[in-house]
Amino acid sequence: MKVLGIAGSPRRGGNTDLLLAEVMRGATGKGAEIKTIFISDLDIAPCQHCDACFEAGECNIDDDMQRIYRELATADRLALASPLHFMGLTAQIKAMIDRCQSLWARKYKLNLPPLGDRRPRKGLFISVGGRGKDNIFEPALATVKALFHSLDIDYSGKLLFSEIDEKGSITKHPDALKQAYLAGQRLVEN
Repeated sequence: MKVLGIAGSPRRGGNTDLLLAEVMRGATGKGAEIKTIFISDLDIAPCQHCDACFEAGECNIDDDMQRIYRELATADRLALASPLHFMGLTAQIKAMIDRCQSLWARKYKLNLPPLGDRRPRKGLFISVGGRGKDNIFEPALATVKALFHSLDIDYSGKLLFSEIDEKGSITKHPDALKQAYLAGQRLVEN
């Protein structure tokens, strides 16, 4: 079982990175092979909406997104982590999601499996937000659920913490890191 972690924060070592690391540690505790990609280290151009992908299901922009496509295709589980920026996902992770238009085209224009095969996949969303409102995660959740649906990834849960803003403040939460570890274990269980 291969678990792909995608860290979407522009700030390395921050709260979502810490949560994602624990999710991945929990997955390895159940025997999974893990790989984490930090989107802020990559060069991913925004989607140009050229519709070239409608013809062959391939994006014609040659950048680091090609690596993401390959990793998504080989993963059995996806742990997607992004802090909230104005109640949405970070620009870095949103650019990656928008570039999944070619995978959407495979599914909806070409009737092909978006990730190359039809094996079952599961996904988890991890996020923190600085505000304490109940609905702050709703816009980000809508985007993540749409992505997972388009890629035939079963949305299997979320790990969300509000009122977490300063770098490292998730470590002061009484059980956030434990919850993340357990979420990683659940992600790889059948």
